[in-house]
Amino acid sequence: MTDWATMLDELVRTRGDALVSAAYLLTGDLAEAEDLVQDALVAAYSRRRTDDDIRSAEAYVRRTIRNTFVDGFRRRKRWAAVRHLQVAPPSQPDDGAATPEHVPAHLDVLRALSTLTPRERVCVVLRFYEDMTVPQVAAELGLAQGSVKRYLSDAVKRLEHHLGPLADAHHIDLDVTHGGAR
Repeated sequence: MTDWATMLDELVRTRGDALVSAAYLLTGDLAEAEDLVQDALVAAYSRRRTDDDIRSAEAYVRRTIRNTFVDGFRRRKRWAAVRHLQVAPPSQPDDGAATPEHVPAHLDVLRALSTLTPRERVCVVLRFYEDMTVPQVAAELGLAQGSVKRYLSDAVKRLEHHLGPLADAHHIDLDVTHGGAR
């Protein structure tokens, strides 16, 4: 196996789940998250990328995931405009349908995240899920720190509208794999 193929194999084997989890926070849909990771891996390794280590490979793929998500917003917006034209069978209510008190907290977080703009959502995921500082988020996205602060401020207000007051927005747990917001 060539060096790039070995690195890709190791990245998918050891960090694949973490990449899908991060993409899931952006998309809110597991199938879309998996597709987003796949697209990012193809984009990153279609040029036979050679990284020195797994950490730099993962960082590059994570950046590609975020850029692909933000850039794909227009495509998703167009699809949303015509999605209603797709023929779908009528949904039947499930007898065991979840009532609001039985909906897991992480579903509430995902619904709230879906109300954010793509830039706000990426900033929130980087800041609170990836635990980056505002300067790190700004550097990662190529934005001014003031822009990142504005995106985060607007996002937290919108999240609070859906989730209730967030006592300390610096410690929001967006890890959907461990049970939701805290």
